[in-house]
Amino acid sequence: MRLDRFLANNTSLSRKEAKLLLKEARVAVDSISISDPSYSVKEDEQITIDGEVISVLGPGYFMLNKPDGVVCANSDALHPTVFDLLDEPHSDLHVAGRLDLDTTGLVLITGDGQWSHRVTSPRHECTKIYLVSTNEFITEQMITKLEKGIFLEPEKVRTKPAKIELLRPDQMLLHITEGKYHQVKRMLHAVDNAVDQLHRVQIGNIRLDEQLAPGEYRPLTTTEINSV
Repeated sequence: MRLDRFLANNTSLSRKEAKLLLKEARVAVDSISISDPSYSVKEDEQITIDGEVISVLGPGYFMLNKPDGVVCANSDALHPTVFDLLDEPHSDLHVAGRLDLDTTGLVLITGDGQWSHRVTSPRHECTKIYLVSTNEFITEQMITKLEKGIFLEPEKVRTKPAKIELLRPDQMLLHITEGKYHQVKRMLHAVDNAVDQLHRVQIGNIRLDEQLAPGEYRPLTTTEINSV
């Protein structure tokens, strides 16, 4: 990894600020001053700024309460992204389970690829729970079809059985273990209904912190990380 990127990843410095410190000869690798931003840092080397050792940060694990109108992408020309809401030194973060532009609620963000695979891979059957408000009343026939599994156009494979908790005639908690493209909206369409509002409240055993306002985030606890 480049030295300037290492500094940006493991401190609150930006890449530009890191390069300035390098230019000012304030950065050392194994007690040797280094000014080249492209210097390749090795795992066993000790990096210091003004003599203070820089500890390597972990990959990072966060939950964010995604607002409406924010995209789950690293960059977007038309809309703000979930990463615009983060104030973290990590540059290799990604979303573990995206939400649509108009879907709100729990988003998990990490730099740990294996961990996010366990969240998103259908093989691990990590349950996602959505609060779904619908345009039409939710009938017993709709619930039966959703809980049995339905075919989504144009796919020829039945969805895995869902679990429904009816909260009121036009609102339910929907439990699914897959993450197909626009899955919840397509499932409701397949039973002649439509999503009015969609809000993700839980992934696996990780539940959205009710104290997080839309746009706010916090690090996951050790218990939450290990639950996946």
